[in-house]
Amino acid sequence: MMKRGILLIIMMISTLGLYSFNKYNADDAKTSIASFYHDKFNGRKTASGEIFSNAKMTAANRTLPFGTMLKVTNLRSGKSVIVEVNDRGPFHSSRAIDLSKAAYKSIGDTKKGTMPVEYEIIDIDND
Repeated sequence: MMKRGILLIIMMISTLGLYSFNKYNADDAKTSIASFYHDKFNGRKTASGEIFSNAKMTAANRTLPFGTMLKVTNLRSGKSVIVEVNDRGPFHSSRAIDLSKAAYKSIGDTKKGTMPVEYEIIDIDND
């Protein structure tokens, strides 16, 4: 009887976990402030294990799965870029996304360290 009860609890936890697994809705566009990586991070490993390059179109986010493709739009200029999440961060409470310098430069001015953006999920890597 005890084994059956434990098995039932494990099955319930597993089932409930599946419901919260895909908590990202591609229709939810979010606004935030974006910044860009300093050149000193070139060649370092990202949280995903990739080697960081400021020349690639990548981004950091605290919660989105690695491999998630985002459309990031500069709210001042209206310009957009597609980036792939490959790192964790930013670790600043007012920002939800850090962009590589190439991605930032394609939609904004690097003389300004931050810009208001809207970002939306285009594709989530469900590996």
